[in-house]
Amino acid sequence: MLSKPDETSASKQAVQALGLLHRAALPDRHHLGWALLWLVAAAFLEVLGPIAGKALIDEHLLPRVLDWPRMAMLLAAVVLTGWVASGLRYLQLVRLSGLAMRSVQRLREQVYGHVLRLPMAFFDRAIIGQLVSRVTNDTEAVKTLYVQVLFVMLDSSIVLVGTMIAMAWLDWRLMLIVLALLPAVLGIVWLYQRWSAPAVTRARQLRSEINGQMAESIGGMPVLQANNAEARFAARFGKTNAEHYTQRLAEIRANAWLLRPALDMLNVILLGAVIFAFGQREMSAAEVGVLYAFISYIARVIEPLIQITMQFSQLQQSVVATARVSALLDEPVADEHAAAADPGADAGAATLRPEVPPDVPAVAIRHLSFAYNEDQTVLHDLSLDIPQGGFFGIVGHTGSGKSTLLSLMLRYYPVKHGDIAILGEALAGIPNARFRGEVGLVPQDPFLLAASARDNIDMGRGLSDADIEAAARAAHAHGFIAALEHGYATGLGEGGSRLSSGQKQLIAIARALAGKPRILLLDEATSRIDSQTEQIVQTALDELRGRVTIIAIAHRLSTIRDADRIVVLNHGRIAEAGAHDELMRIEGGLYQRLYLLQQLAA
Repeated sequence: MLSKPDETSASKQAVQALGLLHRAALPDRHHLGWALLWLVAAAFLEVLGPIAGKALIDEHLLPRVLDWPRMAMLLAAVVLTGWVASGLRYLQLVRLSGLAMRSVQRLREQVYGHVLRLPMAFFDRAIIGQLVSRVTNDTEAVKTLYVQVLFVMLDSSIVLVGTMIAMAWLDWRLMLIVLALLPAVLGIVWLYQRWSAPAVTRARQLRSEINGQMAESIGGMPVLQANNAEARFAARFGKTNAEHYTQRLAEIRANAWLLRPALDMLNVILLGAVIFAFGQREMSAAEVGVLYAFISYIARVIEPLIQITMQFSQLQQSVVATARVSALLDEPVADEHAAAADPGADAGAATLRPEVPPDVPAVAIRHLSFAYNEDQTVLHDLSLDIPQGGFFGIVGHTGSGKSTLLSLMLRYYPVKHGDIAILGEALAGIPNARFRGEVGLVPQDPFLLAASARDNIDMGRGLSDADIEAAARAAHAHGFIAALEHGYATGLGEGGSRLSSGQKQLIAIARALAGKPRILLLDEATSRIDSQTEQIVQTALDELRGRVTIIAIAHRLSTIRDADRIVVLNHGRIAEAGAHDELMRIEGGLYQRLYLLQQLAA
C-alpha cells in the first residue's frame, strides 16, 4: 500500500520546477511566444472543423440542397482545418523541441558552473554519483517539461475549453450532459496522481541511489575486492534495485488501472448518454448535424484528458527531477564575493597582484577558532604569523587540526571566529581569481585528468609551452615527462594510471608552480611517495625558498626538518613552535616524541 504523498513537499517541488522552467525559457521567450501562438491557432482550427461539418450536413446533405460550390467549400474547410492544425502542431513541436534542447544545454552549463563554486562543506555530505545524475539526467527533465507541459497539457486544455464553448453554442442541454461526466474524469485524474506520485518520487530517488552506489563501488574497487566485500555490495545494490523495481511496478499498475482503460470506458458512457438524450427529443433533420458535431467533440473532450493523464507519470518524474536541480542551484556558493565577480575576467585578474611590503606577513592568523559542529571545536584561538618567503611546517598527530587549518587558509570553509589575512588582505575580501593565483596547492592525493602531461600542468589556463616546461623543471618533473613516448603530449591515462605515485605528485607540484603563486601549500605531499622521490621534492622546495612562501602540512617529519619554523598542533592548539633543533631540545616534547617514533619505525 502506497503512503499518502506529502502535499507540502509536492507543492514545493512544483514551485521549484516552474521556477526552473521559467529560468530556462527566459532567453527564448520570443520564440516561445510564437510556438504558443501556433498552438492556439491549431486548437482553434480543430474546434472549427466539426462546425463546418455540421453546416454541410444540416444545410445541404439532409435537405438535399446541392449547392456544389458551397458544399465543396465546407468540405474543404473540414479537411483543411485538420491538415493545417496538424501542420501547425508539427511546426510548434519542432520549435519547442529545439528550445527545450537549447534550454537543457544552457541549464547543464549553469549547473556545472554552480557545482564548481560550491563550498567544500557541501561535498562533505554529497554523494558523487547522485550529483552526476543531477547534472546529466535531471537537467534532461526540462525538455520533458517543455514538451509535456506546454505541448500536451496546454494544448489539451485549450482544445478542451474551446470544445466546451462550441458545444454550448450548438446545444447547451447536450453540453450539460457532457459537463456532468467531467467530474468523474477529473476524479480519475486526481486518483491517479495521488496513487502514482509517491511511487514516481521514490523511484527517482532510488535511481539516483543506484547511480551513487555504482560510482562508489567503481571508485573504491581495489578496497572493495581487498576486503572480499563483493557479495555484500552486490546484495546492497540488489536490495536498492529491487525496491526501484517495486516502485516502478506500482506506477505501472496505476497506469494500467486509471489511464486509458478507465477513461476509454467513460468515453463510451458519455457517447451513449449523448446519443440516448438526443434520441429522447423530438428529432428533426436540422439537428442531425448537431449530433455529428457532438460525437466529434466528445472525442475532443475525452482525448485531451486522456493525454493529460497519460503524461502525469512523465510530468511527475520531471517535476521531481527539476526540483532537485533547482535545489542544487539554490545551494550557496563558496564565496559570494567571488560569485559576484565577472567570470570572464578570471585570467586577467590573476595577474593583477598588488605590491606587498616585505614586512607584511604572507599569512597572518589571529584568534582563529573553528568547529564543523557547534559542540565540537577543532581549532582553539590560534594566532600565527608566516613571513613572506618563509618555509613553515605544521605537524601534529591525527585529529590535531592540521588539515582543518589548511582548509580554512584555502577558503574551503568560511572563517566565523577570528581572522586570516593573505599578504595583508582579509581572506574573505580577496577576489577569487586573484586568490587562486596567489595561493597554490599540492594535495596529498594528486588529481590528474585523463589527458596529456601538458594539459595536467596547464589545467586550462592557456599557458605557453615555455611556462609549462619551466614549471616542470622547477618541480623536477621535466626529466621523466620528456622520457615519455610523446613527451608532454603523452596521455597519462585515467587518474594518471601510467605514472607512479611519486611521478603523479611531481606533476601536481608542477601544476601548482605553473600558476606562479606567492604562497605554496603542501597537504602531506610526501606521505605516499618513496624516499627517493621525497628527496626530489625536498630539493625542489629548497630551490623555491625565499621566492615562494611554503607552508607544508607534514606527516613525514623529514620533509619539514629544514623548515624555518615548525608549528606543532595538539587538539587544535599550538603546543610547540620553533626550528627542528630547538624542538628536539625540549625534553619529552611532543615534536621530539613524534620524530623519535618515526626514526624507530624507519
